[in-house]
Amino acid sequence: MDVLKAMEVFIAVVENGSLVSASVNLNTSNAAVSRQLAALEDHLGVRLLNRTTRRVSLTDAGMDFFNRAQQILTDVAEAEGHAGESTINPKGLLRVSAPLSFGISRLGRWLPEFVRRYPNLRLDLDLTDRVVDLATDGIDVAVRIARQPASTNVVMRKIAPVRMVTCAAPSYLARKGCPVTPSELGNHDTLAFSYLSGGDTWDYTDAQGRQSFVRIRPHIHATNGDILRELALAGLGIIVEPTFIVDKHISDGTIVPILEDWQMEGYNLYALYLTRRFLPAKVRVFIDYLTAIESQAGS
Repeated sequence: MDVLKAMEVFIAVVENGSLVSASVNLNTSNAAVSRQLAALEDHLGVRLLNRTTRRVSLTDAGMDFFNRAQQILTDVAEAEGHAGESTINPKGLLRVSAPLSFGISRLGRWLPEFVRRYPNLRLDLDLTDRVVDLATDGIDVAVRIARQPASTNVVMRKIAPVRMVTCAAPSYLARKGCPVTPSELGNHDTLAFSYLSGGDTWDYTDAQGRQSFVRIRPHIHATNGDILRELALAGLGIIVEPTFIVDKHISDGTIVPILEDWQMEGYNLYALYLTRRFLPAKVRVFIDYLTAIESQAGS
């Protein structure tokens, strides 16, 4: 019996939820899949799956073996890639988590070329502004914008700096005035991103290195930058946003940068992935591609 092949079949059954679906994706017969599973269970001496006519579920032993088999196949594929492949040809399913606004404005434009470059990869995109747990949520690589991601059980690779801009609509500034120093923000209406690393303390540094820490009392909190931009466009208050969310509106004058002598520093775009003996080729090529395209575009 080819144990590695049997592992691939077993993983396919688990990921697809049934023998029938797995056989379709593997381009083989249901009977062949069933034989592979039976041979693998005989080889290991344990039952891996509970089978019904429609679905399968993992036994406790099956869950443990599933996790280990995934790692084994990843390590084998990576070892083969390092040892023999002159051209990386990653394949399989790549699960990516990214912030919603970044995913739409950046990944939406950049992924078509990535897909064309790596046709054997399938993508599963989770666009969310919440902080995901890579292991629990089954994510291969997470893209995050932060000063320093809080996770300690993952590998963090800095992709590019992300410039933040403090801005507001002309209608708001005409009504409430334009703050000249960060300390004046306390007297203004602010709209705050719920997951901003500094929370409701906005900290700034000027060209002379002077720092200013301002505790704001936001009129509105939101978990997405796009909705905050729309509220700012309506004249409801001052926002702090990455440039990729507001650049278009700054260019057409519907949003105006303020406090331009003061900068929020230290935000970066990171790629996070689980620590492994070998970095899977599918994760490596995605991170390398993102790094290259970000260096051309700038954040």
